[in-house]
Amino acid sequence: MTSSIPSNHVPGPLKPDALQAPGAPRIPLMSARSLVKTFTVGRTWKPGSGRTLHAVDGISLDVFPAETLGLVGESGSGKSTLGRCLTRLYDIDGGTLSFEGADITAAQTRALKPVRRKVQMIFQDPSASLNPRRRVRDVLAEVLKVHRIREGAGIEERLGELMDLVGLRREYLDRYPHEFSGGQRQRIGIARALAVEPTLIVADEPVSALDVSVQAQIVNLFSDLREKLDLTYVFIAHDLAVVRQVSTRVAVMYLGSIVETGETDALYARPSHPYTQALLSAIPQPHNRGRRERILLSGEIPSPLNPPSGCKFSTRCPQAQEICRQVRPALAPISTERQVACHFPLA
Repeated sequence: MTSSIPSNHVPGPLKPDALQAPGAPRIPLMSARSLVKTFTVGRTWKPGSGRTLHAVDGISLDVFPAETLGLVGESGSGKSTLGRCLTRLYDIDGGTLSFEGADITAAQTRALKPVRRKVQMIFQDPSASLNPRRRVRDVLAEVLKVHRIREGAGIEERLGELMDLVGLRREYLDRYPHEFSGGQRQRIGIARALAVEPTLIVADEPVSALDVSVQAQIVNLFSDLREKLDLTYVFIAHDLAVVRQVSTRVAVMYLGSIVETGETDALYARPSHPYTQALLSAIPQPHNRGRRERILLSGEIPSPLNPPSGCKFSTRCPQAQEICRQVRPALAPISTERQVACHFPLA
């Protein structure tokens, strides 16, 4: 994992304690319980052929109002699949998913429409999610019309507001996607998500395809929009430095499971799971300031088609013992703000 954003580019995120009244109970905006998503690979015409891939394997996770939950892990850990499950772009094969207290696990088209207005997704590659034959004006106006957010002259007014929000000139509304840079196209993707006035945005690697200088601008934009519009984010990324800048809380994924969650500063300062320790040790530190000793993991991440028994990380963990190979540890609290799935967590 390499660092892309200098630490002085973005002001530190709001702390979770600042997002709620003192003593008030934390009520999740979205909750997943034992969430499962599988795919069948290698299927042929022969009945019963194919193997089951557990992309999301029994995940339980809460997303609280006005927070930015960073979701990190190696490629292939299931981050993007989980994001698509949270937005119900994928059907869910097991467990439950609720939003604003309502069960949306099995909701279909009509019941999902109001949810889709409140829960939006921003994708890694804006070029792939924008119709090259349609002007920006048409792309954004269609969203407003489908959800009946504005009508008549109100549509034009809202289009201008959206361009202002994402830092683009209003005259750019009459351009086509190919006439923009990568960073500008991502701003258009953000504007499209904002058009329906969402509560929760799932951003799937939204800066990984951009140049470093542009990444910093987009990260700043996400932070500004959260404060201005009172948004909640699930921010998926593999760049740990970016996640630290934008997130208030972090969830670490490994092979389809959550292995650790915690408040950002505390988790980065003292990771409890061996996998989290290894990930954070790979972050380059300027002038060796606060540098951790590098932890090199042996072997490759196992195939989700054939995960290890017991703890999924046991085949690469430097401190694995026999119980780790036999019993899968549950994600359990070790403090008020920290949960870890490990038999021998760092206290």
